[in-house]
Amino acid sequence: MSSSLILSISCNTPNFLPKTNPKSKSFYLNSYPILAVSTSSSSWKAKSFNSLVTRTSIKDRDASSSAKQDLDDDDEEEPVLVGEDSAVFNLADQNTSSWIAFTLILGFVLFILQVAWIDNSTGLGKPFINSISAVSDSHEVVMLMLILIFATVHSGMASLREVGEKLIGERTYRVLFAGISLPLAVSTVVYFINHRYDGLQLWQLQDAPAVHQLVWISNFISFFLLYPSTFNLLEVAAVDKPKLHLWETGVIRITRHPQMVGQVIWCLAHTVWIGNSVTLAASLGLIGHHLFGVWNGDRRLAKRYGEAFEDVKRRTSVIPFAAILDGRQKLPRDYYKEFIRLPYLTITALTLGAYFAHPFMQATSFHLHW
Repeated sequence: MSSSLILSISCNTPNFLPKTNPKSKSFYLNSYPILAVSTSSSSWKAKSFNSLVTRTSIKDRDASSSAKQDLDDDDEEEPVLVGEDSAVFNLADQNTSSWIAFTLILGFVLFILQVAWIDNSTGLGKPFINSISAVSDSHEVVMLMLILIFATVHSGMASLREVGEKLIGERTYRVLFAGISLPLAVSTVVYFINHRYDGLQLWQLQDAPAVHQLVWISNFISFFLLYPSTFNLLEVAAVDKPKLHLWETGVIRITRHPQMVGQVIWCLAHTVWIGNSVTLAASLGLIGHHLFGVWNGDRRLAKRYGEAFEDVKRRTSVIPFAAILDGRQKLPRDYYKEFIRLPYLTITALTLGAYFAHPFMQATSFHLHW
């Protein structure tokens, strides 16, 4: 910049200066103080050059200082990530054969689940529900027992994951984990759908103004928090080797345990809407399970990642937005871009689909008579 400015200046004495004689010298000097040192052409050019270089150097120095300050501010606001960037999906990196395998595996798993568990004529689902229901006539007790069984198996197998993977391998352990957890989850969900209006009615707010809208929005938000595992569908189906991930971006900046927060929001919304003892019991059981998952999840991540997890823990929080409000989490200027990714768009579509599929899910569950 400075060189171009210097070359643009004429080397001749400016023609706008008035012609003078010795008698008018004092007027000349008073009118043009920058030339007071000398009236010679060479002195004027040197003075102008030095003044220009000085001013340009000051500008360059100020610009350099400003740029350095901006870099320092960026470094302070956006610390280096030690965890993984969540929800990244690059189409160019995808393997068509992997997604074909995922589709085939998903279809096979659903077929086995239908035959071995859901179908009342061939499956074990109904006998399992009947055996739990025989313990108590209380739907609240049965609901809590189903959640307790699922939570024990799910969290227990998650805790034993490291040992299990060493014994039988990552993929085999994932298949075993899903093969046991999925039927128990289906049983719990179906029983809740079939008995959600049983028990003691505690309140009735469905006709209250804006309650439906509030519940709908709450459920929609909860799904964005409940399913961060969809970031790695190929690992869920064991097509890719399953890993214990240390996420750090996206929703993790808001809360380190989005599944727990999403489950709490879902439970509160459904409890407010239905308002009876069975729903309250289910909500308490699910929230308790996820609160245990907060402790257990942090314990497993600390064991696996050590100091890297401690770094993530220091700049994130369990309570939503707490780390942001107290300054431990610095959101990037383009933070919104961490949500404009295919996995989040997929969750949006699935959430809307689940809402409109409620009548179908209720009818299907009712015909099972669990």
